[in-house]
Amino acid sequence: MNLLIIGGTGKTGQELVEQGLAQGHVITALVRNPYKLKYYNPGLKIIKGNVLDPESIEAALQGQDAVLSALGHKRFFIKTNILSEGTKNIINAMEKAHIRRLICITSLGINDSRFRLGLYYSLFVIPFILFFYFLDKSRQEKLIMNSELDWTIVRPGQLTNGKKRLKYKHGLKVGSYILTKMISRADVAHFMLSQLYDKTYIRKTPGIVN
Repeated sequence: MNLLIIGGTGKTGQELVEQGLAQGHVITALVRNPYKLKYYNPGLKIIKGNVLDPESIEAALQGQDAVLSALGHKRFFIKTNILSEGTKNIINAMEKAHIRRLICITSLGINDSRFRLGLYYSLFVIPFILFFYFLDKSRQEKLIMNSELDWTIVRPGQLTNGKKRLKYKHGLKVGSYILTKMISRADVAHFMLSQLYDKTYIRKTPGIVN
């Protein structure tokens, strides 16, 4: 497929790029800083742009079959709408281009998966460190859910830099109210790419953990 990957310079985004290319997809990566994606492949096209700029998204969407979003940032302690505003622009551009398939990563602990990231995150990390970040992720999810796209929202547990093990669990009720469940970014990327061919979770919010 021809795939547009948003957030390709992040750790999960880089896994999406590398695994997508290995599977034979033609990848377009929309990134703010092309120099951060130090990866050469004839099947990879890097476009400099910003999700807050609707025109750059529209240009990157030309000829694409689907969009995979690993959009993120590190502005944890201030109010921000980067995720929700960027996602709104992605949705609008996809609807305008008649591209329906969107696979987006958020996190366990959001909306109807609240508390399923374990006590440590539920009682400390989310309310005191990631409060604004998760608030924006919640808005991001609701925008996707209210769209007309064929969306899948992937909610991982705590992300690690471990290897791809392919022994992960996924479903609408995974996670734990007590322990923090983890999952490697490599396995998350593998699951996201697998959803391009699987209709099980269209318009659903599967969690994924080890």
